[in-house]
Amino acid sequence: MSLWVCVDASVLLKLVVAEPDSDLADALWRSWIRERKLPVAPPLLPFEITSVLRKHVYRGTLHLEEGREALTKALSFDVMIVRPPRLHRAAWDMATRLNLPAAYDAYYLALAEMLGCEFWTADKKLCNTVKDSLPWVKFLGEYQP
Repeated sequence: MSLWVCVDASVLLKLVVAEPDSDLADALWRSWIRERKLPVAPPLLPFEITSVLRKHVYRGTLHLEEGREALTKALSFDVMIVRPPRLHRAAWDMATRLNLPAAYDAYYLALAEMLGCEFWTADKKLCNTVKDSLPWVKFLGEYQP
């Protein structure tokens, strides 16, 4: 079993913004701490977090200061940003293999595959798209603490 676990922005955002399954994200994060798992992500993670929180503020679902605080908290989580050689090529190949329209999700998938670890996401659509070919992709909504 790998010491690493790949996590995407959708899970981390649930730790800083009250959303459905935020309780599951918190329980999952705590389990990783207990199990001494090392959360990892590709370099685009902080950009995605920043973008989603900015969208919340723009749409009025978060006040400006709440958005800033959420950003600070989200970026403070101990997630190792990993950029192995050939990550771009691996993401391209993963997106091609799975017929994904964009490569953003493929970066997480490629990284998890390269490291031989689970990948956790709150993106149900992504999970449904890849579940038959990538059994190590885990959906937050199905986590049972």
